[in-house]
Amino acid sequence: IMDNQPLRSPSLRFGQVVIGPPGSGKTTYCRGMQEFLGHLGRKVVVINMDPANEGLPYPCAVDISELVTLDDVMEGLKLGPNGGLLYCMEYLEANLDWLETKLEKYSDSYFLFDCPGQVELYTHQNSVKNVFAQLAKWNFRLTAVHLVDSHYCADPAKFISVLCTSLSTMLHVELPQVNVLSKMDLIEQYGKLAFNLDFYTEVMDLTYLLDHLAADPFFRKFLKLNEKLADVIQDYSLVSFVPLNVEEKESMTQVLRTVDKANGYCFGDLEERNLQAMMSAAVGADFQFNSTLGVQERYVGDGEKTLEEEVMDL
Repeated sequence: IMDNQPLRSPSLRFGQVVIGPPGSGKTTYCRGMQEFLGHLGRKVVVINMDPANEGLPYPCAVDISELVTLDDVMEGLKLGPNGGLLYCMEYLEANLDWLETKLEKYSDSYFLFDCPGQVELYTHQNSVKNVFAQLAKWNFRLTAVHLVDSHYCADPAKFISVLCTSLSTMLHVELPQVNVLSKMDLIEQYGKLAFNLDFYTEVMDLTYLLDHLAADPFFRKFLKLNEKLADVIQDYSLVSFVPLNVEEKESMTQVLRTVDKANGYCFGDLEERNLQAMMSAAVGADFQFNSTLGVQERYVGDGEKTLEEEVMDL
């Protein structure tokens, strides 16, 4: 007797793959986002995908070091840290059955994948991209959260470099991507911004940045190269940034809403009520917006909404 019941497709699993250069705050973000989502009532697990990550500051559900570690690869194959990390990712790609078995235990959870910081893994090497593609086949709906240290905004040349890296990553990884300017509370420690904050988050007319570069004797020699790079970035018109200070609830809320929109996750009623309660508590306690919002207020033009006003509108 044939079973006429329709086959049930596996349930969707949502999450974030947290990527970005070394020192951009990926592990700190994962810890902060895990705590933030926990307060909202979202069941969340963190997956450590970095074989060089030691002394993790968060509870880790799955750790790639159980499969392979960078130290073992470097010692056994006589590789440097960069080559060793590439090998580790290729080894993970060759052992995806191990990862699938580990992830099956958390089918009802929201996932945070803490990924390695080596830039070439996301710009032209295929192992991590293939792992992400396999996760999609396992019914994961993921958003790439690409963290960039906000102090690059204070240097026009470095900011153009960051834009190129972000664009290259978006095109190579092939996931919905949210670019995040991390450590917003430290943004002015490296110098005053040449333009208001929206100029950097919305990536407005880059010709203004080129004018600043032309004033530098060193970069004046590369003016035509920088013009072409700026043209490529603006022709694609894909890169924008969300500012983040992981210590501020309002800032985390803005990033989370952007991520949830990108991967299709929808708030449940309970989670939305918890979010509203958190925000009300923050306002009732006279929460001090002395970092991200303070910077934003100094750089927002007349008639534009501050981050605080946008959060209160949500």
